[in-house]
Amino acid sequence: MKTLRIIASFSALLLVSACDGAEPVSDSAGYEQEVLEWRAGRLERLLAPTGYLNQVALYWLEPGTYAFGSGEDNDLVFPPNSPARIGVFDVGDEGIVMRVNEGVEVLHGTERVTEIAMASDVDENSVMVSLGSLAWSVIDREGKLAVRVRDYDHPFVKEFGPLPYYDIDSSYRIEALLKRYDEPRIANVGTVIEGLGYHPMSPGVVAFELGGTTYELEAYASGDKLFFVFGDETNRGETYGAGRFLYAEQPGPDGKTVLDFNKAYSPPCAFNDFSTCPVASPRNRLPVRLTAGEKYEPRLHFSGHQGG
Repeated sequence: MKTLRIIASFSALLLVSACDGAEPVSDSAGYEQEVLEWRAGRLERLLAPTGYLNQVALYWLEPGTYAFGSGEDNDLVFPPNSPARIGVFDVGDEGIVMRVNEGVEVLHGTERVTEIAMASDVDENSVMVSLGSLAWSVIDREGKLAVRVRDYDHPFVKEFGPLPYYDIDSSYRIEALLKRYDEPRIANVGTVIEGLGYHPMSPGVVAFELGGTTYELEAYASGDKLFFVFGDETNRGETYGAGRFLYAEQPGPDGKTVLDFNKAYSPPCAFNDFSTCPVASPRNRLPVRLTAGEKYEPRLHFSGHQGG
């Protein structure tokens, strides 16, 4: 009888453990290697030419004409490693046209340009132009246009790293259940840019259990993934204050997915002032410390040059 009670107690303990959020990680060494490889890929993407670290300026534009270059008399003062006057941007109802001053060699691909319509990043034929180590393009955020400048020789990129993380903890790999809305709805989320919103489509909220308490996060549709912008109690000093990002697989017919907070990471605005990231909404700020994933360190943030 005593043996039967021990077996029953052990079975009950296994049941409780299995229901306490996470899918069991049968190979802890393999899981740790998976997270380490994810971290390496994360750093590689940040350091890439298309990453966020080489962004050095962002200029929001209203309709009008703007002279730009490194000279202080320009409407848009570009970084100092550019000519005193590069040209002008004409901003109108159809977008932005750039006109380049004579003698300044601005390239679109390998072709020198004197005038070009700067199709924005929401256009399938978006335009990026370059001059020396600098490159710039137009971004469109809900109809608001801005010129974003990159520097491929940016010293910040060469000196960047390593990224800080909490220790890998498989208990933060948690099974979650998507509770779908009757109909998908448009979420209303703020961004780090005053007056600019982020309005993704949301299929519903995911519910998950941590430490015996059930929490919910609103999910945003992102291709074949679920995307989350969330905050927690670590934002007060250990992780980025505006919140962190996380992706999860779309659930199957049973509505189940996995939230792996070991793969939570800082948004682009944690690294410079020239990004337009969403911030965690009040409904996605959790009253708990999630000590997993990427941390924040001020030394890894570049404010640098930003003209008017």
